[in-house]
Amino acid sequence: MEKIKDYVFLHLSVMMFSFTSVFLKFASKELNTGGLKNPRLYLFLFLMFLVCFLYAFCWQKIIKKFDLNIGFANRSVYLLWSQLWAVAIFGEHLTV
Repeated sequence: MEKIKDYVFLHLSVMMFSFTSVFLKFASKELNTGGLKNPRLYLFLFLMFLVCFLYAFCWQKIIKKFDLNIGFANRSVYLLWSQLWAVAIFGEHLTV
């Protein structure tokens, strides 16, 4: 049961990290609409760095419980989460 909790924490951490691309895309949109003086640009950049910091902290905690090859293999799920957010949040269409 403990190993399942570790895997859930690992995947929640990776899911959290996938929001960096979401915040970066929001920041890019704010930059295009309001330029460098747009305060929402800095809000999204701050959120992106915050998520990176939290992920780094969680990654250091969780990687102690796995072999490196297992941890890094599961981290590749980031690509799936990023695609899911692109479709769900931004309404993008995936193609082959």
